Amino acid sequence: MRKALWIFPLLLSSVVFAAGPSFHHTTVSNIEPRRDTKGQIIDAHDGCLMFFQGRYYLYGTAYGKSAGFGINNRFRVYSSADLEHWVFEGELLKAPPDGVYYRPYVAYNPKTAKYVVWYNWLPKLGDGKVGVAESDTPTGPFTIIAPAAHVAGAAESPGDGSLFVDNDGSGYFIYATVKSHHAIRIDRLTPDFHDSTGEGSPVLGTGSEAPAMFRNGSRYYVLFDTTCCFGPKGSGARVFVASSPLGPYTEKANINRGSDGEPIVPAQQTFVAALPTPSGTAYIWMGDRWGSRPDGIKGHDFQFWSAPLRFLDDGSIVPIRNDAAWSLSIERGRASRPPKQPYMWPLAKDSRSPEKDHCSGQPLGPEPR
Repeated sequence: MRKALWIFPLLLSSVVFAAGPSFHHTTVSNIEPRRDTKGQIIDAHDGCLMFFQGRYYLYGTAYGKSAGFGINNRFRVYSSADLEHWVFEGELLKAPPDGVYYRPYVAYNPKTAKYVVWYNWLPKLGDGKVGVAESDTPTGPFTIIAPAAHVAGAAESPGDGSLFVDNDGSGYFIYATVKSHHAIRIDRLTPDFHDSTGEGSPVLGTGSEAPAMFRNGSRYYVLFDTTCCFGPKGSGARVFVASSPLGPYTEKANINRGSDGEPIVPAQQTFVAALPTPSGTAYIWMGDRWGSRPDGIKGHDFQFWSAPLRFLDDGSIVPIRNDAAWSLSIERGRASRPPKQPYMWPLAKDSRSPEKDHCSGQPLGPEPR
């Protein structure tokens, strides 16, 4: 009996209790440019904000001093523990071929334990492709698996697209096809997220781009609106709701258009991010405010992040507000040391640099220094 009394406290001392997540009250500003830990303005547009392994990652296209259609567009990733202090982690794609790159979307595949990025690129203007690359880590660099994925609309010049991963680990790619009047459709992905299965949704709408897809409870949401092409007025966000990822979808009210039909926020949608909070997942709408840079440098255009979306019982979403700033308690991410030397791909001389703006048709002057 005496031995048992000695053993029992020893057993208690060996028990390790796992600590739950801690939370941090963060403030999001939509009037001040986001900067990295070196003071540089974050150049990451038309991408996504993800929470991987206890840290936030912001992915996007770096446009620098270009007009947006040069071969030196880069995919970059920044990381943060609190959405306020950002570390530049480097560029994503390893040795990409020359082309115009935009819209990188990264997802974690729970079946393969790999991170996969799907992105749009054009070997030449007017020839849209969807590329796929993979990495063991969320910061890469990502090795290109397929420079031209076999999506259903591959022959129709795939345009803007983004990724969605369902609760069961299945992946989906929602995208526009330029040569079919910017039709929006969804493809189910193969288990490794390397390609499309060929199974897809009907066309959800035309004349649109910049689609996003997410799930809230038992409902699936798809958001998109009219083409914008770097337009400073931005675009709206039509809401579609379904009980399964491939539909059928029912259209609800537009959350980024006021009673006058103009965008509430002069931004083009890029993503709807899921943030972990003490009361569950908060969804924030993200949009690029094209032409908002005060210094003329495209890479310094602002990105708008909405306050958490508010959902109604019928599945619709309350229109967003043009908030200058807002606060939220989010899960505090783990600390990370800055990389010693972020991966960078050498700049190339762009012999095919366009003479006219692809969106407005206006002549392009010299790039700002």
